[in-house]
Amino acid sequence: MKCQFLIAAPMSGSGKTTVARGLMALLTQKSYSVQPFKCGPDYIDTKFHEAVCGRPSINLDTFMATPEHVVKLYSRYGADADVCIVEGMMGLFDGYDRDRGSTYEIARVLDIPVVLVVDARSAAYSTAALLSGFIGFRNDIRFAGVIFNKVGSERHKRMLSEVCDELQVSCLGCLPKSADIEQGSRYLGLDYSVLPESQKLVRLIDGNIAWKKLLTR
Repeated sequence: MKCQFLIAAPMSGSGKTTVARGLMALLTQKSYSVQPFKCGPDYIDTKFHEAVCGRPSINLDTFMATPEHVVKLYSRYGADADVCIVEGMMGLFDGYDRDRGSTYEIARVLDIPVVLVVDARSAAYSTAALLSGFIGFRNDIRFAGVIFNKVGSERHKRMLSEVCDELQVSCLGCLPKSADIEQGSRYLGLDYSVLPESQKLVRLIDGNIAWKKLLTR
């Protein structure tokens, strides 16, 4: 079976877009055939996905399409890829009606593991409560692990790793704080000719994320 996973987050602004497109860029540069997908009707992120991967990014949306159609789209476009990466939207459980139409629903419908990206810039052990809540909230999706974003120091990194050990969830890496890789208000220009995935981001992903481990999930 091909490698497949969904990048989600507790809330918007956590860094899932940075992680998703950084992984897409890294794996494509390493000669993997990467098929990108985007939860919801977002047409901007899909353009950047396509520029990075060289393949059309496909929207997966259970608000405007049936779950059966979403499964068919995913199967059709991912059939010849080495890796399928789905970028979530908003918070994991945020939909148009509670969790209906949410990233969680896409993960459940497709039965693919979830990587949770957590903004850890102002927290350490408190992330244990957050992760425990997200992991235990529903029992019909699988978590591949956690990636911590905006980590301040090696000590901070160790503390977050200990949280994962305590909860028995895989820590897939810690991205350091870096203003250079933050997307900010990237949509204001709508210039698809300028890729946001700098080589610095690719190097940070390569050096700080256990992407080889992720490919075995």
